[in-house]
Amino acid sequence: MVGRSRARQVFDLVAGFTYSQVLAAAVELGMLDHLAGEPQDISALSARTGLSEPAASRLIRAMVALELAEEVAPGRWMLGRHGAVVQADRGVQAMIRHHRLLFADLVDPVALLTADRREDTALSRFWTYARGGNPTHRSSSAYSELMAESQAMVAREVLAAYDFSRHRAVLDVGGGHGVFLKTLATRHPQLQLGLFDLPAVAQDCVASSERGQTAEGCAVHAGDFFCDPLPSGYDCITLLRILHDHDDEDALRLLRAVCAALPAGGRLLIAEPMAQTPGAEAMAAYFEFYLWTMGSGRPRAPGEIGTLLARAGFHRWTLRRSNQPIISSVVVAYK
Repeated sequence: MVGRSRARQVFDLVAGFTYSQVLAAAVELGMLDHLAGEPQDISALSARTGLSEPAASRLIRAMVALELAEEVAPGRWMLGRHGAVVQADRGVQAMIRHHRLLFADLVDPVALLTADRREDTALSRFWTYARGGNPTHRSSSAYSELMAESQAMVAREVLAAYDFSRHRAVLDVGGGHGVFLKTLATRHPQLQLGLFDLPAVAQDCVASSERGQTAEGCAVHAGDFFCDPLPSGYDCITLLRILHDHDDEDALRLLRAVCAALPAGGRLLIAEPMAQTPGAEAMAAYFEFYLWTMGSGRPRAPGEIGTLLARAGFHRWTLRRSNQPIISSVVVAYK
């Protein structure tokens, strides 16, 4: 029995790239949405996806094998248990669509590693800021939209792990379209809120605010946290999925800028997937390669983050329990 289980695990390692492509096809063709209502037959799925019936049949059988779909009656299918989770979460779907860039970069993983981050990749061009670039309005909109789609699930984890009611004012650094702050404002309407991001991203945020998509009254600060001081007046600063995007020296520069902006007794909240997370250890393999391909950053264990925090001037830190650490763990640092 143990041998059979290990054989299955090894097979999943060997075949995992195919599983990802089945999932990508299901999302990009809208197959999960098509299966979310009444049971569908192959003829209907073929018509709705534009696939031939043999191709649609091949895809649906692969989806059943991965529990993305379920045959509820002979020749009729609906969402499976995994498919229902993905179909309900637009943030997860946005990341799956985004993975076409990662797939292109990983065609030759050995070449990717031997290039030693000296060559441009599809991901590094997408995340131009990570390598010191100055993103255009178009590129900043693309990555801000991706972050906005996936930010809601991170916001849930952060708000479950930390009580913001003790604070007067919160600044979200690298906050994109302000999705987290809007969620925070709903839970704690008494808070003064601010967002700091690159000028092109801040411009997008202002436009989002005008459409009612950002917290009302949120102050938007434009700048580069490697060059410009962060605004003062906030007793809590948040870095949501920001620190792991940067190599150690840049991460330290950012943490020092945060420490300088906080008053005595102020707090920094760092939320991102972290290495050496019990029960989610394999997650680090994904982020090791994703961030290598992006050209900057790495997943860090909480202790490694703590070492950087001490060097930046924070006197202590704690790790807060997260309901879904595979989405985000939470470290709170105290000035």
